[in-house]
Amino acid sequence: MKLNKTHLVLAMMAVLATGCSSTDEEGSLADGGQSGADASTSGYNDGSMAGSQFGSGNGYNSGSGSNLGPEFSDPNNPLSKQVIYFELDSSQVKQEYVPVVAAHAQYLASHPNQHVILSGHADERGSSEYNIALGEQRAKSVERMMRSQGVTGGQLEIVSYGEEKPAVSGSGESAWQMNRRVEVGYQ
Repeated sequence: MKLNKTHLVLAMMAVLATGCSSTDEEGSLADGGQSGADASTSGYNDGSMAGSQFGSGNGYNSGSGSNLGPEFSDPNNPLSKQVIYFELDSSQVKQEYVPVVAAHAQYLASHPNQHVILSGHADERGSSEYNIALGEQRAKSVERMMRSQGVTGGQLEIVSYGEEKPAVSGSGESAWQMNRRVEVGYQ
């Protein structure tokens, strides 16, 4: 039984790696015709996030060690949202979170000294190894979107916690959907 479980984990990791292998190390899209590219390539480079909404980078302290502007505490500003949620067994950014990722990317591109940690998480289902890999792929999806918006690699760090740091305790879809996430943590 243990051998079958090991093979299953390896097969799932191979499928996950194959599904995400269409990008190179720099995070650029290798195949613009990929059907999953919709959420990561459309609607966030239209200039709608430009302007003074990003502030000067002073003022509000998020508690993570950086002084961030008041836009980070304004619930009407996408920068106030620092968690991107995912579907079960998916590392594709949902369309509803594209503007959130774009806002953070544009903020980072205009504040080159700012640094974030993208921490990937998964719910408790699946093996530890699978969930670590899935959390990493989720964080890399967000990273690719940000890099395509001009954020430098030095501004981004990826960490995967898998299922180890749940946002919500418990079993059941309401807890699981809150745990399938990437957190954008400003440093």
